[in-house]
Amino acid sequence: MSNGPISIASEKCRGCKKCVGTCPFGAIRMNGKCAVLRPDQCRGCMDCLQSCPIGAVTAAVDDVTDHQTLGAHRGVWVFAEQYQGKMREVVYELLAAGRSLAKERACDLAAVVLGHNIAHFAPPLIAAGADTVLLADHPELARYEAETYTDALHQLIVRHKPEILLAGATAVGRAFFGKVAVRAYTGLTADCTALSIDLSACLLNQTRPALGGNIMATIMTPHRRPQMATVRPHVFNMNVPDPARVGQILLEALELAPASSRVIRSVASDPSVNIADSDIVVAGGRGLKKAENLALLHRLAEHLGGVVGVSRACVDCGWISAARQVGQTGKIVRPKIYLAFGISGAIQHLEGIRGAETVIAVNSDPYAPIFDVADLGIVGDLCVILPALLEVLGGQSAPDCGQP
Repeated sequence: MSNGPISIASEKCRGCKKCVGTCPFGAIRMNGKCAVLRPDQCRGCMDCLQSCPIGAVTAAVDDVTDHQTLGAHRGVWVFAEQYQGKMREVVYELLAAGRSLAKERACDLAAVVLGHNIAHFAPPLIAAGADTVLLADHPELARYEAETYTDALHQLIVRHKPEILLAGATAVGRAFFGKVAVRAYTGLTADCTALSIDLSACLLNQTRPALGGNIMATIMTPHRRPQMATVRPHVFNMNVPDPARVGQILLEALELAPASSRVIRSVASDPSVNIADSDIVVAGGRGLKKAENLALLHRLAEHLGGVVGVSRACVDCGWISAARQVGQTGKIVRPKIYLAFGISGAIQHLEGIRGAETVIAVNSDPYAPIFDVADLGIVGDLCVILPALLEVLGGQSAPDCGQP
């Protein structure tokens, strides 16, 4: 018997302790001569199944992994995050992605809104592609609080049994979606950059960067529902809204306990660091040679009405905050103009700018990968080109970048 994802047959166990040594979470201990599971510590990695030489450790059979029960879960959900009366832009991006997933699964697409006095959000969500909008309107949801949001969303999951549940990889999405996954006893893939349906197994392929962005991992959740993922903003394009679309609005009554904590004060982040929403991004890489040369990028961005971004190399060198990093391990951007100075164009960086309308690259290496995606490429020393460009725009001479 077991209340966890594995089961240990006491009548078979010989006390070899191999499963104890294999478990990376310390979830198995010895009770006399028999191994026993500590369900609260088990994470379902299944390493112990491979280590047991006699098959005493098996995957637990429960109602969640039963195929008939899995089939009861149906529909694609998007968590529609709103803040101070405004819907997050990433929600409309996820509705566009969710629309494609729902079409492949031949199911409905629903948007879930948590908050208070939120009925006005339903029409634009339906226009953006939602077939159904679930409104959980409750005074305790007026302001975000992790435990209350977790309780509310979990109640809706139990009630309606969605197959797929998506959220934006925002501060709120990252903060409480993991709690929801634990409560629902399912998996969660964070910071996805691609989603697709595996038609052969009817599973959600959840792709995200791994090992510091050096590889791309595709993750699936075959034995649990819902299949949950958070998705980075600006990965998907929004659909053009259709005001004529008709959808269903469901008012969800929930029993919620008062929040265990409360918000004392909210402080907005510095809008100058929000590189993801800018139409013009002036970015620099290791080719800048030294941190002081970032000042030239800031001057150019000021002239053009844009913001400064950087490649990961600049962040790793400690030149600038990670809030300005562009790429799979940073921000996904979709500017009208992306200017890249001294950026070679690693695949992780190129994935972060694939939505840019126009890419202008300056690099001294004529074979730099950035030129493969650039609309305009300039082979030359940025420490000569950048000051000259500033002089033309500003009417004042700019110093040469110099050497590091």
